[in-house]
Amino acid sequence: MIYLAALNGASIDGGLYHWFITEAQNAPHWFDNVISAYADYGLGLFALMMIWGWWQARNARSATAMALALAVPVTVVIAYIANDIVKTIFDEARPCQVITSPATLLPCPGIGDWSFPSNHSAIAAAAAAALWMVDRRLGIIATLAALLMGFSRIWVGAHYPHDVLVGLVVGAVVAVPVMLLAKRFGPPLVVRLQSGFLRPLLTA
Repeated sequence: MIYLAALNGASIDGGLYHWFITEAQNAPHWFDNVISAYADYGLGLFALMMIWGWWQARNARSATAMALALAVPVTVVIAYIANDIVKTIFDEARPCQVITSPATLLPCPGIGDWSFPSNHSAIAAAAAAALWMVDRRLGIIATLAALLMGFSRIWVGAHYPHDVLVGLVVGAVVAVPVMLLAKRFGPPLVVRLQSGFLRPLLTA
């Protein structure tokens, strides 16, 4: 039942999607440019936050902190793989292929580039959830950035709202247990690596 519904995303929230892309057409040009740029390149912000989390952990001289910081990019990759598996199960067409008017801000992805769930949203949510366990303040910033990423992917016409919502959930749900495992089993590995040539990267 859920499988069939997901194949026809327009029946779930196609009207809400249409409202978003109509508002995007009526919004100021500068606003659309900012949101479009973020929708395309905003994931780079999460990479910068990962680097900052690593730098903080290095200066903290804590094996646990470093294990968590190093686990963030691994967590993101695992979340992406998990989300992509879900995406191939449901094979939902992009909304811009189904609802063709008005035009979307970004070019519509081709046939076979499935929509549900949103990979961008899953990656952003996984990074945010993981960074939250590295540093609370960094996690708050990353969470806001993840919500903005989800919004931007709808605004530019790449996803239905439910694609984004489920992508955020998948990313967070995958990230939490992976980070908990890293917190439990990662510190001894970090301590071992600190005795080798990687020491300058792992502690100040």
